[in-house]
Amino acid sequence: MPLTARETDEELLARIARNDPAATADMVARKLPRLLGLAARMLGDRGEAEDVAQEAFLRIWQQAARWQPGTARFDTWLYRVALNLCSDRLRRRREIYVAEVPEQADTGPAPDQGLFDSERQRTVEAALAALPDRQREAIVLHYYQELSNIEAASVMEISVDALESLLARARRNLGAYLKGDDDEH
Repeated sequence: MPLTARETDEELLARIARNDPAATADMVARKLPRLLGLAARMLGDRGEAEDVAQEAFLRIWQQAARWQPGTARFDTWLYRVALNLCSDRLRRRREIYVAEVPEQADTGPAPDQGLFDSERQRTVEAALAALPDRQREAIVLHYYQELSNIEAASVMEISVDALESLLARARRNLGAYLKGDDDEH
């Protein structure tokens, strides 16, 4: 059965549980871009983000037969899995010091504009990476993944008030970092 606009994630999971290869391909097509975006922003590394996405899809495949509709939104569960995988990688990174971050290729349209945009992007990525993990999670889920406060709080397994507090602290820390005031973060 081809993916239709009306087919829910739960219906797709049921097809995956029946070992329908087309359902797996449909789920990857549906979820991969956002999973990669989430992991890349959390980790700052496209290759690691791809590994996280692959592991998340493996977990979908492994859990599909046991999925209980109504216990949680599928996206909430999937984002939580991806965030946990990112946290594991970030923890391992802290254990192994990396002396230098490799440079990324300049993909800008014009040399001067590309340099400016690349530098600005690196600055924002560095500011995001400097945030404590929970603040970074809140920013990525809310602003980059465009989840509502309720959805982001659910993924993070915290109250909406706690999420809003994390967002406020993260915005302050990002602002301080971008202004060059290291004392704030």
